[in-house]
Parts: sequence; structure tokens; C-alpha cells
Amino acid sequence: MSERRSAVAGSILQRIEAGEAVCGVVGLGYVGLPLSVELARAGYRVLGFDVSPEVVTGVNQGRSHIQDVPSATLSSLVESGRLEATGDMGRLGTCDAVLICVPTPLSKTRDPDVSYVVSATEAVARTLRSGQLVVLESTTYPGTTRELMLPMLEASGLRVGEDFFLCFSPERVDPGNEKWGVRTTPKVIGGITPACREVGVALYSRVIDRVVPVSSTEAAELTKLLENTFRTVNIALVNEMAQVADRLGVDVWEVIDAAATKPFGFMKFVPGPGIGGHCIPLDPYYLMWKMKTLHYKTRFIELAGEINAEMPAYVVSKVQDALNREGKPLRGSRILVLGVAYKRDVDDVRESPALDVIRLLEAKGAVVSYHDPHVAQFNEEGKTRRSIDLTDEALSSADCVVITTDHTAVDYERVVRLAKLVVDTRNATRGIQAENIVGLSGRVDTPRPSSSEALALVAAGD
Repeated sequence: MSERRSAVAGSILQRIEAGEAVCGVVGLGYVGLPLSVELARAGYRVLGFDVSPEVVTGVNQGRSHIQDVPSATLSSLVESGRLEATGDMGRLGTCDAVLICVPTPLSKTRDPDVSYVVSATEAVARTLRSGQLVVLESTTYPGTTRELMLPMLEASGLRVGEDFFLCFSPERVDPGNEKWGVRTTPKVIGGITPACREVGVALYSRVIDRVVPVSSTEAAELTKLLENTFRTVNIALVNEMAQVADRLGVDVWEVIDAAATKPFGFMKFVPGPGIGGHCIPLDPYYLMWKMKTLHYKTRFIELAGEINAEMPAYVVSKVQDALNREGKPLRGSRILVLGVAYKRDVDDVRESPALDVIRLLEAKGAVVSYHDPHVAQFNEEGKTRRSIDLTDEALSSADCVVITTDHTAVDYERVVRLAKLVVDTRNATRGIQAENIVGLSGRVDTPRPSSSEALALVAAGD
């Protein structure tokens, strides 16, 4: 380590250890706002940057727009002066550490859209000064930090590992998870140089219970993609197993519960109407795109993506078949969709399979409404949809109720009692004995045991 590099690194490390470092967080969404709160709780002064004036105003007034961040918590940090939001990117130069938490969507051709990362990096580069730490947290393809960000930052004349420090540390936010939050979820981090990694580890170690250093930014980038590709592939497996079980007249949920009694060699995943959220539906495509540039085809991952993408159509076919058995065509039928959030008890509709189910139902002529206790309304393709009240009339007048998200606030016994027909894609009605329930698999006329009954039968060897 050179004398100059040691002095610069030593200066920022001293500010970090003393709790005097100012942290800038670019992007105050599902990742950035919870991170900002934990940084402020750890004693850092935090500047949150966002391009939305509404978000900036709301945060500065102590109003949270993220379900996992209580407004009371945010308000206390704002009032104490530990946390402030701004839209002035020129203030990035006042920060000792800049953590980038911007969206990384896919284009219509399923290629990575890194335009937000580029814009954020350009803003950081304009004010980059000696002694700053820059960390990318946005999920992206391996090589983004080194190949895209580093040249833009070094164009300032400052050298990485000597004048400034650059790392990648993937976000691991799981909306609605009350056990594993920002502080309690282990934090992976890789640096462009060992000095970069040292500074990054020091910053996060004051905030996160366990920090996991890896050898490079590429290793950290690939770690995030492996985590979610693992989930994608295993979800695809059980989604296909649901269709296998359906053709065999077997309840896939009973089979999964029975298999899960094995204490080794099996990890429980469950089927559903598809996959949603920002990570699982998107992350494998970052890896697939990167591998194509290296002339390698990720066949296994592509197949998993195809299976998961086909699940909304499979759900619609279950609805259509169920209506046919009642002598009703799908066209003109009134369909009530329960839940448009991508998973239970959250308000996030990003990439939700329920939206695909709604589109496909309407394309076949169905009249669709939805109820979601967490999503009062959402906008899609210029159209605003609003949740209806889950009244007795709404349930009884629907030709079919489709459960696409199993929110705990819904009384499913009431749903089954009042609805003419229920297609349950989430196993929300397990344990309810009724002839009007259709699951993802199994014979319609076969009573489905509750989870406890199924496990008791397995234990008894029946």
C-alpha cells in the first residue's frame, strides 16, 4: 500500500470509525429508504437523493412511502437531523460514502437497462473528490461495477483504491419480511481493490450484524444472481410439478408437505400463479444476457424462466376449465381476482403474476375486478385499476373468484362460503372442505386435507 493511498484510506476509515462519515443514498425506494434509515440509526448522518419531488418532500416531512419503514421511525430520524432528503445531486460531493440504490429494469427485449446506474454514476462523477467511497447496490450483471462505473469515475483523474474507493454490495431486501431486515441480513461486499473492500466493510460493519467480504466486485455481483436464480429454478420445478400432479389427479400441496418431512436433501418451495417482485423474475436475465456476450447459453436458467412465465396462462386455463364444468363460457363471465401484490401482505405489484392473469382473462373476454387490502389502486399501460370492497355481493355475484395472492387479512372461509367457484393458486383455502374449490392440481371432487392432517397421515404411514 502506497503512503498516499494509506493516508486517504486512513482518513475515511477514521471518519467511519468515529461515526462522523456522511452517507449519501441515491434512490429512496424499496432498497434505498430502508438502508437510509438503518444508516441513520447507526449514527451516520444521511443524505437521501431522489429525482421525485414528491418522495423528497414526503421523506423530509417524515412520511414513509415504503411499507417496511414506519413513518414514526422515519419522522424521528428526520427531526433529529440524522436523515434528510434532497433532489440536488450537487450535494453528492459533501458525502463521504455514496450508496447507489437505483432501479435496474429489463428492456422489452429482456436486456439489462442500466440507464439509471449510468445517470447516478455520472452525477457522482461530477462531484467526485478524494477520499470518497462509492458502492453500487442495484442488482445487475457481473462486470457492471468494473466495466461500466469505474471508467466513468476515473475519468475525473482520481484513481480507484488510491483517491477513491469503489465496491459492489448487492441489496437483499425482502419486502414484508419481519425477521430478516437490513440490519439482520448478512451483507456481501466486494471491492475493485483490497483497499476498496476494506473501506466498504468498515462502513457496513457499523450498520449490519454480519458483513461477508468477497474477493471482487464480480464475485459480489454473481452472488446476488446465484441467490435469485436458485429460487427461480426451484420455483419453476414445483410449478412444473403442480402440472404433473394435476395430470395425475394428485394434490401437489400434499406431496410437497410430505416431501418436506425429509430432514435432509430437500428444500421446500411452493408453486403459484407465476413469479413476481423486482428480483426473481429479472435477475436470471441479467446473467443470461452477460453469458450471451461470452458465447455461452444458460439453457437450464432459460427453461426455468419459460416455465414460470407460462404459469399465468395455466391459471387462466384452470379458470376456463372450471367454468366449463359449470356450463359457463369464460367470455362474459365475471371474475374477481383476490390479490394483485406479487406476494403475501405487501403492497408491491412489480412484475406480479396477478397482472398477467388479469390481462389474459380480459383478452378472453372475461369481466375482471380485483380486491387487495394492500393495493388500493395501480396504474398499468395508462390505465388505473382500483380495488373493490370485498362485500358479500361482490363475492356472490362473481362467476369465479381467483386467489392469486394469499393475503392474511382475507377471510377465506367466507370467500368459499359465498363464492360460486374458487380457483385457489396459493393454497389459501387448505383445510376448507368445499366442492367449489379448484386448486392448481388434483381432482376437483377429492377432499384436500389440511397441512396438519396431511403430515399426520404421512407420519402414520397411510
